[in-house]
Amino acid sequence: MSKSDPHFVQADLVAVLLAVTNGEPRVLTTREGRTLPAGPFTAGHRSLQASLREWVESQTHHPLGYVEQLYTFPDHERSDVLGMRAISISYLGLTRELDDNGVSQPGWHDWYRYFPWEDWRGGEPTLVTKTILPRLREWSRGAGDAALKKLRTQRVAVMFGIDDNEWNEELVLQRYELLFEAGLVEESRRYGIESARDVLLPGADMGHDHRRILATGMARLRAKIKYRPVVFELMPPDFSLLQLQQTVEALAGRGLHKQNFRRQIEQQALVEETGQIAAGTAGRPAKLYRFRRNVILERAMSGNKLPLARG
Repeated sequence: MSKSDPHFVQADLVAVLLAVTNGEPRVLTTREGRTLPAGPFTAGHRSLQASLREWVESQTHHPLGYVEQLYTFPDHERSDVLGMRAISISYLGLTRELDDNGVSQPGWHDWYRYFPWEDWRGGEPTLVTKTILPRLREWSRGAGDAALKKLRTQRVAVMFGIDDNEWNEELVLQRYELLFEAGLVEESRRYGIESARDVLLPGADMGHDHRRILATGMARLRAKIKYRPVVFELMPPDFSLLQLQQTVEALAGRGLHKQNFRRQIEQQALVEETGQIAAGTAGRPAKLYRFRRNVILERAMSGNKLPLARG
């Protein structure tokens, strides 16, 4: 079978590797932040996940904690270059940015560098109200017929939590795809899509479909932390409840109600006191906790909702 054969497929593994450092969500990148870590599947491994784990651990010097497969994406750019079908098999993995000596490995960036409109920890971003919504309304009005105009208007309302809709932090991918269709992100131009004013939003673009893949990983993790305690894969062995709350807030992109958050953690019996106090903290010393490893990781957390703070 030759590479020109339409049945020949080039498959790469693409890793969405996430960490939280000093209360900020971080993603491991390559090529100066332009791409996610990627490489060909190594046939010598028994599985795709084993190949991914070996590559990641050799790069980050940390064992991967939670790992799951995301989706398989067609890579149109690489297909055109290679002259054959190319696909990207993506995985979500949780690890640490810092090594055992507290030194950051190269290539890590804040994930809000790529999706600044997704950070609602301080309330609705001015980027949404001042730039995104006016551009999307203009795009909706420019639809060719009344039915399409109505559909676009409804999508904008649902995606950005307006007109009696609430902001849903899990719709990361759908929001990105909406902005892509409206020609408001750099990747749109590669497919000949431009906005009426030819204005692009802030937010770093990525090569291939990697920003779309990152959006998928963000959405998956935002949903997962609501009903499975995977957030503890991102925590140090000992941590304060404030550190835990800041980690969840960083991932969700939303502020949490302090008392409700702590009450939920206590009700789930997910943590236990270590008997130690955090050193070097200003104000009242904070108790340190650790995750109770005997808790079954797959056990559903009650409520299925984060205790989100309302402005």
